[in-house]
Amino acid sequence: MRNTLHKIQSLYPLSSEAFELFISHLEQVNLPKGHQLFREGRTGSQLYFIEKGMARAFSVRDNKEITYWFGAEGDVAISYFSYVANKPGYETVELLEDSVLYSISQENLQELYSTNIEISNWGRKLAEYELIRTEQAFVVQQSLPAATRYQQLLDQNPHLIRRVQLGYIASYLGVTQVTLSRIRAGNKIASMNSSIIALLASFSEPASALPAML
Repeated sequence: MRNTLHKIQSLYPLSSEAFELFISHLEQVNLPKGHQLFREGRTGSQLYFIEKGMARAFSVRDNKEITYWFGAEGDVAISYFSYVANKPGYETVELLEDSVLYSISQENLQELYSTNIEISNWGRKLAEYELIRTEQAFVVQQSLPAATRYQQLLDQNPHLIRRVQLGYIASYLGVTQVTLSRIRAGNKIASMNSSIIALLASFSEPASALPAML
């Protein structure tokens, strides 16, 4: 439960009493790869903390899946529009690995919000966090080229390339798998060039470091 506990406290530090009250309402669920936590067009009323595993959020447009979020250990999975408006959500959230999660229902969470000011403040911070994350993702998607977004994705989630199908990553970037392969090849060449330059630099010494000639 370490990843979940860390996530809870990182959003808004709770007192020991409020913290114990909060986690007493969490339920551990073990779900298989391919399980859908939320489905596009359906109402979702649970909030999940990913303790172990990986997930992605996607929508289907013109018979194509458009991926716009990856979540791993320590992340929160929620269909926020559905949760807040109590209406069908826009996305499907699917597990990419066998996963361990901790969940809490909307009903229980709302009850905690109404009876404990600390947990209510925690919920406000969660909403702010989700808003910032969504806005950042939108700005990056609209303003940066695919190669830059790919590198940022790897910098933020270095484990991603080992755990996620390349087709999902291509969908996230809004490119074809052929284009993604070209981007990855370009990154490898750039990395090799940087390594060669660093190696050559290690063999040269500045003049001030050379022994004085007699």
